[in-house]
Amino acid sequence: MRPSVSILLALNKLFPLPVHPFNLQNEGKKTYAQWQYEKGADTIKFYNEVVSPADMFKGKTVLDIGCGAAGKSLYYASLGAERVYGIDIVEAYAAQSAALAEEKGLADKFEFRLCDAGDTGFPGDFFDTIIMNDSMEHVAEPEKVLRECWRVLKKGGRLFVNFCPYYHPFGAHLSDAVGIPWVHMFFSEQTMIDAYKILIKDVPDRDSRIAFRFSKKPDGGDTISYINHMTIKRFNKILAGQPFKTDYYREVPLRPFLAPLAKLPLTKEMFVKMTVAILAK
Repeated sequence: MRPSVSILLALNKLFPLPVHPFNLQNEGKKTYAQWQYEKGADTIKFYNEVVSPADMFKGKTVLDIGCGAAGKSLYYASLGAERVYGIDIVEAYAAQSAALAEEKGLADKFEFRLCDAGDTGFPGDFFDTIIMNDSMEHVAEPEKVLRECWRVLKKGGRLFVNFCPYYHPFGAHLSDAVGIPWVHMFFSEQTMIDAYKILIKDVPDRDSRIAFRFSKKPDGGDTISYINHMTIKRFNKILAGQPFKTDYYREVPLRPFLAPLAKLPLTKEMFVKMTVAILAK
């Protein structure tokens, strides 16, 4: 074992793991879909400072990009949406979402589709509301996804985006096993991957977690392929090249007392918890 991996593993014992839905599911406490449904209000709370849930969803045709097991999609449906389409590229989420839709009595208002966010297959001018909750940092081609959002969004419709920037304390998205904040600023990608594989070696869904997170580079090494290293700076540069009108934009600090650090150019990427935008067509 390389020394850097040993150091990461030793340090990791000092930090408690954040609550993570994958671990809750393995412990039999709740499914990923159930966890998402319970957290549904949290996914829209920053928008609700300026737009009500009814304005976002009531009577609307909604697209939830990167819906996961679609618990949050079903929460949006429960707020009075006409119909909610959840899209993701993980096939296993279809069954979970269907089961929860039946349980909540929302099957007639919801549909899961397995497709790429950059090429959804929906007609143009189809959606009143599109929401990208914690998915902007995962899509492989964010510019292409935003162009597709523009295409399928009705005139006057809105796209709601929120994401944790890459240099967020858990921006490496390994917190189901690695509890060290800002771990990706102190260790190489390969060290994190090697340590992660050791940490989850005994969990029942080990293989699916690895397949979900990592892929091979041309040189044969591993890479964390399900994040795109989206920073605040990069997001704003991408937005500048899009036709959307920005109705609302906010950078939410990790904690209120850290707000000054979340505003300074040299530290904001590390101390912003969430980047929030409402974009209009």
